[in-house]
Amino acid sequence: MELENFRPQSKLVTKTTLVGKPRFLAFDAHNHLGEDFGGGWDRKPLSQLLDLLDQAGIRCYVDLDGGWGEHLLNAHLDYFKGPAPERFLVFGGVDWSQWREKGDAFPEWAAGRLRIQKERGAQGLKIWKGLGLSVRDHQDKLVDVDDSRLIPLWETAGELGLPVVIHVADPVAFFDPLDETNERWEELRDHPDWAFTSPPFPPFLHVVTGLANLVARHPRTTFIGAHVGCYAEDLSWVAALLDRCPNFFVDISARLGELGRQPYSARRFFLKYADRILFGSDMGPYPEAYRIIYRFLETDDEYFNYYPAPYPMQGRWHIHGLYLPEDVLEKIYYRNAERILCNQG
Repeated sequence: MELENFRPQSKLVTKTTLVGKPRFLAFDAHNHLGEDFGGGWDRKPLSQLLDLLDQAGIRCYVDLDGGWGEHLLNAHLDYFKGPAPERFLVFGGVDWSQWREKGDAFPEWAAGRLRIQKERGAQGLKIWKGLGLSVRDHQDKLVDVDDSRLIPLWETAGELGLPVVIHVADPVAFFDPLDETNERWEELRDHPDWAFTSPPFPPFLHVVTGLANLVARHPRTTFIGAHVGCYAEDLSWVAALLDRCPNFFVDISARLGELGRQPYSARRFFLKYADRILFGSDMGPYPEAYRIIYRFLETDDEYFNYYPAPYPMQGRWHIHGLYLPEDVLEKIYYRNAERILCNQG
């Protein structure tokens, strides 16, 4: 038998708690609705989407796909936000491809476009992981996350009261050599474009250090570190940045596999930083995916699959529930998001 066909079935006898809806109606602060990541809901009836969200107990849904371009921002605002303004927030973005054309004027141009996006109805700014990995300036130089030329963009976001959801880097293993020691080897084999092996890409710590520098340099701008601050494998690193920068928050999207395999550390982290953590899925508006997150947050179930498929897709392990207290759940499910995302200047 080839190792890739090995699908062991655990013989542990453990309890299974079915959590159909969250303890409190949830505010999903990190998700998608577009073609590439969200299932193409801009081509489907809005009523079907709202039915799914009602089934899953989602009170409000942040659509980050407006950041792919202003034509998409306008389309998503019209299609989702317009008919159901209380159910959706749509974030804008930066067209990095314009740097080659705009040259030294690009940062001010990008800041100006952000003002226009806010006037149109955008309620936040999404920064995709290309910054620090693939974004290049007009001289074809790789742009660091903390490049000082971008100060006008971040300061404008702070001035406008627009929170910045920022995703830099990716799981640490994506930066490691693709060999027999890589814990995400199977995933990277299936998705080779997800590998950012250093070299030629910058080292992982260089990228996330740039994030920390950026957040510290702009204390009046709210940053939400996507995917547990982009470093779910080291909660002590994320905690240190939270301690240092009160303008920094994190969402938990797409990192159940990392959080749930370190349940003691993760529970301590959630209890200590209950006011700084936002609920998010990044799995589309699908009840089966949400219910796994609810089970992880609310129950003390042991050793269960963190992915809505027969076998874990991101690594050969299972997770354990955190059994968080009710006051912490209330903050994470919706109160933090309402405070950070809805009270804009």
